[in-house]
Amino acid sequence: MNNFEEKALPLTGIRVIEFVHMVMGPTCGLVLADLGAEVIKVEPVPEGDNTRRLMGSGAGYWMTYNRNKKSFAVDMKSPEGLEAVRKLIATADVVTENFRAGAMEKLGLGYEQVKAIKPDIIYSSMKGFLPGPYQNRTALDEVVQMMTGLAYMTGPVGRPLRAGASVNDVMGGMFSAISILAALLQRGTTGRGQFVQTGLFENSAFLVAQHMMQKAVTGKAAAPMPSRISAWAVYDVFETSEEDAQVFMGVVSDTQWQAFCEAFDFPEWAQDPELARNNQRVQARDALLPRIRERLNGLDKQTVMTLCEKAGLPFSPIQRPQDLVDDPHLLASGGMADVSLPSGEAVKVPMLPIEMNGERFGTRLDVPELGSHSRSLLEQLGYTAADIERLERGGTIRGD
Repeated sequence: MNNFEEKALPLTGIRVIEFVHMVMGPTCGLVLADLGAEVIKVEPVPEGDNTRRLMGSGAGYWMTYNRNKKSFAVDMKSPEGLEAVRKLIATADVVTENFRAGAMEKLGLGYEQVKAIKPDIIYSSMKGFLPGPYQNRTALDEVVQMMTGLAYMTGPVGRPLRAGASVNDVMGGMFSAISILAALLQRGTTGRGQFVQTGLFENSAFLVAQHMMQKAVTGKAAAPMPSRISAWAVYDVFETSEEDAQVFMGVVSDTQWQAFCEAFDFPEWAQDPELARNNQRVQARDALLPRIRERLNGLDKQTVMTLCEKAGLPFSPIQRPQDLVDDPHLLASGGMADVSLPSGEAVKVPMLPIEMNGERFGTRLDVPELGSHSRSLLEQLGYTAADIERLERGGTIRGD
């Protein structure tokens, strides 16, 4: 683990109780936890958060979004378990939840019920939709991508395709964290807490706003990305001389065009006044691209990337997510956090993309085992060792 334990982090002293699962809610808690908040994850006994056991495309969720958190495993359907949770909430600054509408109220832990316990609480509710005609629908990242046109924009015409990562869940959790930080700042002035909400659907609408505005500005609807008319003549994936070794390259300014022509030996284009401006080159795209593809296809991937880097051109090799484990920049810049798999194997996961005063925010607490902090938290709340043992024997709590 990185040595952050002794440092005063931005959110040191803030206690967050989270009732969350999957990605959106845990992402919110991860942001707050990495920034120094004490985030306590309340999990049901006997098996804990179902996210722990996901397979397939969900197998990485638990390990990615739950570092720097504590686990409090409790039976909230029992009177004693609910009482322990209520006592824990009384010590908190923030409560977060992302369960279906009405679930927290049914437990007796909706906003008004929690506010009665802690009047200045900040209560963050993360749902599929903000209040409105859709508010009682069940949403998933995939659902809202289809609803907002994000999937339409990602796939070819007639074949909507969700983005290859949980973009709305992650971004929705980030917006939730932003709203919580704003509410904390406001509470510092007013002394009052508040109820804040975020919605997956609204998040996805925000993501496609640029395409909505393109229609408003030009009068023409934005085409899906595979069919789009690019704003630049050179902005594509190119084959190199090596098999399965593609490189993306962009030339997005007149200055970059001159650098590109010099780097890849097209002196006649650099001197051609008919190609001097970006829109001229867009008009000539059909003539330019075949020659560029032929030239790059005669070079190996490393040569293409070296030429691009020397010329200051935007470029990237086409990589897979697992390639980032050994990415030299992430490793050298301290951009990877250490966590341990349930087997005990040490692995690395990307940190928050934030640096403050030259510091990155790494792992203070490993991804928790179920109930790993139940006992210590109950002790803080004034429970005796005998009380804790009785609750554990009765299945009300699970300890470490």
